[in-house]
Amino acid sequence: DMLGETIGNGRLKLVQRLGEGAYGVVYRAVETEPSSSSSSNTDIQEYAVKVLAKAPESSRRWLFQQREILGHKVVSENPNVVTLHRVIEKKGYVYLVTDYCPGGDMFSAIMERRMFCGRDDLIKKVFVQILDAVHSCHEKGIFHRDLKPDNIFCMDKDASEIALGDFGLSTSSTKSRSFGCGSAYYLSPECIGKEFDFRPYSPQTGDVWALGIILCNMIVGRNPWHYATTDDQCFLRFMANPEYLPSVLPISEAANQIFRRIFTFDPSSRITIPELRELILEADTF
Repeated sequence: DMLGETIGNGRLKLVQRLGEGAYGVVYRAVETEPSSSSSSNTDIQEYAVKVLAKAPESSRRWLFQQREILGHKVVSENPNVVTLHRVIEKKGYVYLVTDYCPGGDMFSAIMERRMFCGRDDLIKKVFVQILDAVHSCHEKGIFHRDLKPDNIFCMDKDASEIALGDFGLSTSSTKSRSFGCGSAYYLSPECIGKEFDFRPYSPQTGDVWALGIILCNMIVGRNPWHYATTDDQCFLRFMANPEYLPSVLPISEAANQIFRRIFTFDPSSRITIPELRELILEADTF
């Protein structure tokens, strides 16, 4: 536990544990003295700091860490991506210093605070920001591969401004053989691989599928199925009957049409992000 430790030549102090993932622990950190760029002396900057145990050079974990840092740096300029301010190495640990988002993550906004229930305008406003963030990453050749509400952060308590974070599984490869890479509920059939004879898949269309599950979470506060495989009864029913989702979820016809364009078994016929953005803006209600 690193609470109370300082990094960056004593400039940053880790003051609160925010959470942990498969690869590290995240802390809230504060500047120990206001930086010269702060507008006033009372304006103490806060950051989120992800702490990774430094992996042995050239190991698989080391490659993932390098990929996370490089990928995040490439997309960091986007206003809807959590900014990576700097990377500090100290005593066998790597510290990724990023924006602190006081509104917490979207998982708690959706599931615990129920911020989006029945609020079409807020769903539209926030989901378009998510689309723009992911599209900007794709345009720069970075595919996230772990899109889910837990990795999208709220800049404020009312959850109206968001930023995409956690690039720990991101890749710049246009074809991947890393099956099951990501979080199970958000994986497309081709990322799971079983129904596709484990052929290399496109992380780009995999990200689009995950965006569809996130949209479903925002609209109804749950997932349409557990796993996108034919072993899953809900997914099997959806594959057999395109009108299945509105029969089990309180969604509009517009939302159903959007989901049908996203959740295509064949990734090459899946909707693109710019097309999806248009449909979202056109929808009257979800």
